[in-house]
Amino acid sequence: MLQLVVESAKINPPLSPPPRPCVSAYFRDVKKRTHEVEGNNPTWNETLIWHLWDRPLQNDSFLQIILRDLGSTKKDRFIGLATVMLQPLVKKPSEVLFVKDLTLLNHLMMSTDCTVTLQVALMRNQDIEKIGDGDLLGLSTRETARQELMVPSYTMPVALSMKPQHFQVRVKVFEGRQLMGNNIKPVVKVVIGGYQHNTRIKMGNNPFFNEIFFQNFHEVPAKFFDETILIQVMNSTLMRFNAEIGRFQTDIGFIYHSPGHTLMRKWLGLCQPNEPNNGVRGYLKVTICVLGVGDQALVDQKPPYAADDTTTKIFKSTVVPINMAYLQFFIYCAEDLHLKKHHLVSPMLEVELIGEKLKTNVLSQTENPIWNQILTFQIQLPCLSSYIKFRILDCPKNSCRDEIGTVSLFLNQISSTGAEIEGPYSGFLPSFGPSFLILHGGKKAPFRIQEEGTNISSSVKDGLAYRGRVFLELFTHVSSHQEFKRDLSSQVTSVERHQNRKKYGLCVIFLSCTMMPDFKDLIQFEVSIGHYGNKMDLSYKPLVSTTQCSPVIYDGNIYHYVPWYNSKPVVAVTSFWEDSSFRMNCLNLLYFTRDRLKANLDTLKSIRNPRDPALLPQWEKLLKELVEDCKHPLPCMTDKLKATDLDKKRWQLRSRLLQELAQKAKQVKPRNMVATVEDWLYRLNAVLPEPQMTLPDVMIWLMSKEQRVAYAQVPAHSILFSPTGALHSGRFCGKIQTLLLQYPEGEGQKDTLPAHLRVCMWLGNVTDSKDLQLLRQGEVVVYAETYENQAKYKDQWGQQGLYRCPNFSDVMGHKALPKEDFHVPQGWHWQGKWTVEPQRRLLLNIDINKSQVLEEVYENQWRDTAGAWVPAAIPNTDVNGDPVEARENVKCPQGWHVKENWVVELNHAVDDEGWEYGVGIEPSGLPQVWNSVEKTYYSCRRRRWVRLRCRNHGKLSLEQETLSFLQLHHPSQAEEEEGWEYGTFGSKFHLNPQPQSRFRRRCWRRRLALNRDKGIAPIFLLEGSMSLDLKEQARKEENRRLTQGPDKTIRSYWRPAPEDIHPYDLPFIYCIFNRPHYYQLFCYIYQARNIMSYQFQTSQVLFIRLVFLNYSQCTQALRSSAAPTWAQTLIFQHLLLYEDPEDTKASPPLVVLELWQQDSQGKETLWGRSMWSPVVWLDVQNRILPPLRWHPLVKLPGEEECEILVSCELILETESLKERPPILSVPWKNGVYTLPKSIQPTLKKMAVEILTWGLRNMKRVRSPQLLVECLEESLQTEPIRDFQTNPNFTQSVLFLTLFMPMEDVYAPSLTLKVVDNQDFGRQTVVGQANINSLQPYFCDPWADDYVPPQLPMLSVKKYQKLLDYLYEKFWLSPSKTQDEYHHEVDWWSKLFWATGDVKSLQYKYKDYHTLKVYDCELEAVPAFKGLQDFCETFKLYQEEPKLDSPVVGEFKCDPYVILKLGQTKMGNRDKYHPNTLDPIFGIMFELSCIIPLEKDLEIQLYDFDLFSPDDKIGTTVIDLENRLLSGFGARCGLSKSYCQSGPFRWRDQMTPSFLLERHAKQKGLPPPLFSPEEDTVFYNGKNFKLQSFEPTPPTLHYLGPKKERLALYLLHTQGLVPEHVETRTLYSDSQPGIDQGKVQMWVDIFPKKLGPPGPPVNIRPRKPRRYELRCIIWKTAQVDLRRTLTSGISDIYVKGWMVGLEKDMQKTDIHYYSLTGESTFNWRFIFSMDYLAAEHMCVQSQKEYIWSLDPTVIKFPARLIIQIWDNNVFSTDDFLGVLELDLFDMPLPARHASKCSIRMMETDSKWPYFLQYKHFSLFKKKTVTGWWPSQVLDGGKWRMSGKVKMTLEILSEKEALIRPAGRGQSEPNQYPTLHPPLRPNTMFLLRSPITIFCRIFWKRYHFKIIIAIIILFLALMLFNFIYSTPNYLAMSWIKPKLRLNAPIKISTNIINQPNLSNVHSPILTSQHLNLNPTIDHELKHLQGPMNHLQDIFPELPAPRD
Repeated sequence: MLQLVVESAKINPPLSPPPRPCVSAYFRDVKKRTHEVEGNNPTWNETLIWHLWDRPLQNDSFLQIILRDLGSTKKDRFIGLATVMLQPLVKKPSEVLFVKDLTLLNHLMMSTDCTVTLQVALMRNQDIEKIGDGDLLGLSTRETARQELMVPSYTMPVALSMKPQHFQVRVKVFEGRQLMGNNIKPVVKVVIGGYQHNTRIKMGNNPFFNEIFFQNFHEVPAKFFDETILIQVMNSTLMRFNAEIGRFQTDIGFIYHSPGHTLMRKWLGLCQPNEPNNGVRGYLKVTICVLGVGDQALVDQKPPYAADDTTTKIFKSTVVPINMAYLQFFIYCAEDLHLKKHHLVSPMLEVELIGEKLKTNVLSQTENPIWNQILTFQIQLPCLSSYIKFRILDCPKNSCRDEIGTVSLFLNQISSTGAEIEGPYSGFLPSFGPSFLILHGGKKAPFRIQEEGTNISSSVKDGLAYRGRVFLELFTHVSSHQEFKRDLSSQVTSVERHQNRKKYGLCVIFLSCTMMPDFKDLIQFEVSIGHYGNKMDLSYKPLVSTTQCSPVIYDGNIYHYVPWYNSKPVVAVTSFWEDSSFRMNCLNLLYFTRDRLKANLDTLKSIRNPRDPALLPQWEKLLKELVEDCKHPLPCMTDKLKATDLDKKRWQLRSRLLQELAQKAKQVKPRNMVATVEDWLYRLNAVLPEPQMTLPDVMIWLMSKEQRVAYAQVPAHSILFSPTGALHSGRFCGKIQTLLLQYPEGEGQKDTLPAHLRVCMWLGNVTDSKDLQLLRQGEVVVYAETYENQAKYKDQWGQQGLYRCPNFSDVMGHKALPKEDFHVPQGWHWQGKWTVEPQRRLLLNIDINKSQVLEEVYENQWRDTAGAWVPAAIPNTDVNGDPVEARENVKCPQGWHVKENWVVELNHAVDDEGWEYGVGIEPSGLPQVWNSVEKTYYSCRRRRWVRLRCRNHGKLSLEQETLSFLQLHHPSQAEEEEGWEYGTFGSKFHLNPQPQSRFRRRCWRRRLALNRDKGIAPIFLLEGSMSLDLKEQARKEENRRLTQGPDKTIRSYWRPAPEDIHPYDLPFIYCIFNRPHYYQLFCYIYQARNIMSYQFQTSQVLFIRLVFLNYSQCTQALRSSAAPTWAQTLIFQHLLLYEDPEDTKASPPLVVLELWQQDSQGKETLWGRSMWSPVVWLDVQNRILPPLRWHPLVKLPGEEECEILVSCELILETESLKERPPILSVPWKNGVYTLPKSIQPTLKKMAVEILTWGLRNMKRVRSPQLLVECLEESLQTEPIRDFQTNPNFTQSVLFLTLFMPMEDVYAPSLTLKVVDNQDFGRQTVVGQANINSLQPYFCDPWADDYVPPQLPMLSVKKYQKLLDYLYEKFWLSPSKTQDEYHHEVDWWSKLFWATGDVKSLQYKYKDYHTLKVYDCELEAVPAFKGLQDFCETFKLYQEEPKLDSPVVGEFKCDPYVILKLGQTKMGNRDKYHPNTLDPIFGIMFELSCIIPLEKDLEIQLYDFDLFSPDDKIGTTVIDLENRLLSGFGARCGLSKSYCQSGPFRWRDQMTPSFLLERHAKQKGLPPPLFSPEEDTVFYNGKNFKLQSFEPTPPTLHYLGPKKERLALYLLHTQGLVPEHVETRTLYSDSQPGIDQGKVQMWVDIFPKKLGPPGPPVNIRPRKPRRYELRCIIWKTAQVDLRRTLTSGISDIYVKGWMVGLEKDMQKTDIHYYSLTGESTFNWRFIFSMDYLAAEHMCVQSQKEYIWSLDPTVIKFPARLIIQIWDNNVFSTDDFLGVLELDLFDMPLPARHASKCSIRMMETDSKWPYFLQYKHFSLFKKKTVTGWWPSQVLDGGKWRMSGKVKMTLEILSEKEALIRPAGRGQSEPNQYPTLHPPLRPNTMFLLRSPITIFCRIFWKRYHFKIIIAIIILFLALMLFNFIYSTPNYLAMSWIKPKLRLNAPIKISTNIINQPNLSNVHSPILTSQHLNLNPTIDHELKHLQGPMNHLQDIFPELPAPRD
């Protein structure tokens, strides 16, 4: 393993603004990068790791380091690169390579002043195991774990929009390798988000596709990332059910969050999910790319079939690691599954993972199903998905139509790769539970930008409504499925302990509700947690979960509020949940740490001036608090009985992370503060989410008309109480918090807030609520409430006219609530009697808080029978026709006065008397349409009388008047005619009767008190209804169940109506505050900036509206500008707050600041909103003015429009405040309060000089001029009179003098506006651009350290040759192999040399002719500064861009090029390239133009269509003026050498010496002086010699003279644009911002005044050369015939074809009756192909279908496929083996069949390189003969099935004509001549059994037969030995005496006499003679010493001499 520690870098000269650099390191084409930090001296101390696998370091191994600035506006700005040779680590692998201050090189490979410091080490496995805390290099196990086969870490993006966006998915399929199967025809099926695409059908196990598929989407990112990409490889010859070879599946989000949003050229392992034991079924090479708006696709310079892809090294390193794992879900049960009212569900659980779904059984009609099932998924590790989705469906009668609820389980929350910890930590596999998962459904929340590091909220993905919970458990194991088995019954028993419930109490106090729209109806709030508290759910006891109905009243500005004042409503909800306090305690402690760190980081970010003295103290405070927080131990999980395995593993992970952060906080240095803390915060956020959250979120719903309108969602853990301490409690437990309500998705008015709510919440075990005191002040009271109703009948009030309305009811009149039916809940008693208490909150006048009111009365008349107009039956009405008081009787209310008396309204469609006419229509009698002209048939008329009344300026404020009305005295006893409210239901009631009043009511209330202390809070005892006691309620419930019975009838399917179960007769709880507190609010508003308006009307004005609770004020209105400056203080006095001041200081109300724009008609438009907490001062003695800070103004969540500089403070009014009011310190000027001088920015007089050049691309303008605005000053140029002829300004210099802030943080912006002067004096703003900050342009010429701009340094190093060597070797990566193609070099050779293609042709002088290939636009190259060095270009915007409808998809196109320059248009539609997405045009356009009138060159690519209009693929625009005027010489790139002839002639108009002289003139330098010998030049004060650049004279004969060569060398050192090819991105209007493809090109501009240009460059595409492959099949051997004894004969033949040329398949003749697998053919195959040597590809042009309009050009590798078959007469032929050979990379054949083995075909050899089998290119070797093995798939593995002897010969077209040959054995049969093979007469041989035996058995099994004979012989010998052993032993032990008679004498004679007998005597006359030779022969072995004979024969006499 190779380890790189990136320590630090130095960027010199320093960049301004400070850069955000990062280091990218490349090792073996694998890129890794550090995170980005801020500053010119960045420090990372980050470790990067590469696994070497089985590829050790070589002597030429190297690391390439590139330093980039990611904070620049130009993406990935290049700073420098360096190369680190790793040879020292090869020699001494145990040492650490320290590289300090390594100099970086620029694009020209010249040294810069930028350096980087690194450490490189080679780590072994034993070293990794020993690493601990003392690791010198700080090994990052984060990177180590990422290489392991684990689930990868996955985080959702930080910046996602809530709107649908355009996305594009690209999948390019290159080729497949080692696909399992015999004689397959694979096809790849690509399914992208449900859209299916198919490749062409190929043949063989290594198919080549090279096809690309596009799919466009227009979706919300959160939904889009859930879509999947499925890639299946199918065998088209089989039926669909068993045709799948393998598949790969991932979700789009995984690809999008990969580096570069791309998987580039990855080999994917193909598996079969249904066959987990089959392993990898092959490999598929693909590129998958997901692009959003603004994303750039990575440029792939490699050809589709790169040569290095065939090497085993690349093949192995890019294969996605595969390891199979099993996710086993134990699905136990679910609870509270609700879908609709009165409906029992039939649930089924569905689990989905990467498109694969598993389902449980369907349980009919139950809310609490018990499944007890096991679902098992087989997945690949790493799992290419982000989450597991659970859905519960309602399946009545097995038709799953309705979705009950869903929930997602994110894999990064239930597993870990170890990436969160930098220490030795390996992570853990996915696990979960046993625990509950909370289901949601129904309306969904609108998408909002989430906090960094968090996942998308469940309410966004799943819904807002609680739909129940599911109880399950998850195990993951990597062993086989059979080895891992668990008993389900034992699991069910063991998990029951996790379902034990405890009673929880939830209390919410509503303090204020402001910033509401005008609700016409009464509103109330409902609080629920799960189903508890939900009024719609009737399965649980009714709870006090709703507030009393209240109206909303006007706040005096534009918003409304709820007038709660001192009576704050309270709700109390009890519920039952599992005890998970141990889990919540740990979570809340982490949130406490995170929140403090984030708050300190926000404060640190607000200090933008690095010289601010408050910076270092804030940094030290941040570190100190972080260390303190990390030292708090997390509650231990290991000893908790209910803690799951996931709890314990996450506890270990979190504890390690806190220890690591504490250690880092102690060691960190005050550099790159923000980036460092952001990294800590990111890592802390990664471990925060808790997947096992069993408590649902608390939902607060705003309800109107019994409908849920808006909501707020509060996480349960954030308000959960813990008895172990405040750190373990939720951050808002018992504290005041502000909630911003929002509408559900698709509802409510855009850009409006439903409500701004302040609440105090508490949640906890009811046993912990005994001493519950949420606020420091306030008394909690409980009232029962009912309304007495009466109607007016015959002028008498009574019950007769009530009709269906009950006598006593709720406030809405819906439910009957008689007083006598109220029963006291258990544990409570009545306190006092029923009293009448008018709810004055409901009676507030609609005109409250208004300063003036326009009253109206309509006078109505109708025609009598005579046609005259007379008063109507109801003469005075309102606009709706309801009767009102006559205007003469309308009295002015107390506290008001009439400003204008009653007058007739004449300002609308009426006649001169104010009448409007119409025809009355029954039943209302009112006309539907009114007209201003009287006609005879009109029967009605009316006119409007109005008067204006204004409020008196009395002693009481508007709010005090409201309070006095609410606190009027009311009687304590109920009297008959007191306390009535008059009106009608559905309208507002009044205390005094009105003429139209027909209904009245009064409120009766009775207080309840607690009997005795039960150890819990009294409000949690108010459960159930007050009408019935609990026993009666239980009895009714039991009767209902018994009535239903066990049968599943319709009655059991429907629930009873709600009125049959629970009347809503619940008490109301209030928190009464008796002591108000008054405050003063000071808001200091200075300036806004970066206001970019899309409507430019000079009459528009901007103003600020400040809202604080129900108080609001506005600033003065300023003329609309980009940076309006108010410098104003808004002061609020005598603000009323009821909570204790200490509570207010801990959680102050938010200040809401809104920026509004008002047009000339008075219409106001919200521009942005900002919210923050003011600084609270309870003691004015300690008051310090808060400094101004920038706050973002946001119109929509996540979209920052602009910023405002402001600060606020809230001061408590005390006695000391009255002595010295703070208002005295605020200056008063011109009718407004200005800013105190102590917080105003310091201004300094400065000058802004602007050099204007002209306007470009302005359409439909007549006489434009430029308007420059900065702060309050502005300047403008003279109008351009004739814009079409000369678009440049006549006045070039604008000089602006103004006072600007000295502080950098207050730097203003500059606005550029273009105004068009039109006829009749009209001026229209047609474009605007903003320069956000002038700080980058600031300079002080009088400063001591001022350095004027300098020319680039000219440095010629003596190590230039070494740098050039490194440049060639590592930057360009030249080929290591040399091809021997003999053809001329051309421009395409230069391109391949530049891209470092290993297949490029080698050329001796290629170093003189290289060019530069940029993977971006030339303007985007950082070194060329956007080609705006002459003058900067600013884009003007007039209107906001609109998104068009999305495109469905793109598959194939016929592209062609169109060029537009001014009115000139070039291109040929007929020259399109059919059916390709990667066209190679190779065309040159030449045209003339006048710059700047025609300066924008537009390159358009169209798709040719025969009948319909051509579709525009994309467009790119090039600014020719910038290229012509740029000092970088972009008009014509500098060639590497000055050639006067040859293929690379100099093409510029000017010679290098003239260019150098011109460049010197542009830079203000004297012209260069050349010596007479022209080998030395004096330039810029220095002498330069040609020898410095050319140490040895060049041998290239067509190079130019010395003078020109030397001038060219100097020009290359000036940073000019070299000869290049740029890559430009195409964009389309159909998908704005989406990359539609790339076009590689360059532009040369030649001014005509300089003479004609050089010769044009020929870039026509190379044409393929015709080659002929001759393949002679000589014979086969050892072919596996798979015979049996009954069928041992095969008829063998061979067929072959070239990949891509399957139609030209050729076959040999048949070798009949092969018995041994041997066959001879002497048969010639001839294949003709068009071969492109530069790309190693064959090219074929053919029509895909008969009806195709044009042929398709297909490229494919030169690959030969040979197959061996067994011919059958009555059945299909049998496949015997296959051989595939790449002609340019094929194994050397074996000379003899015995040396031919399967090892020759191994692509991933385990042998060292020098022992691997050698490969060669047939195009080099030309001809080769030998043996190759054939293979067959057997049992999922490849084995050798035979051997083929062939001769392969490649010939050019010319050579083939000279040496003709025929196919097979046909004429001309030559080169060589093929004779018919001599095949044995097999039928004759079959007649002899011996021959059959020899042919069938001996030849094939002779080795086994010999072994069997040897074994048989040894067995016989062993048997003989065992048989003889007893006799021998007996003779040895007993030793019997030998009795020798006559024979002894004979023996003696034999021994003593020499052997004279003739052993070869053929005639034996007697038996005695027959024994003589035998005895003589045996006794020869007895010759020896006498003692030996005596041992054998002891009686023998001694021998004689």
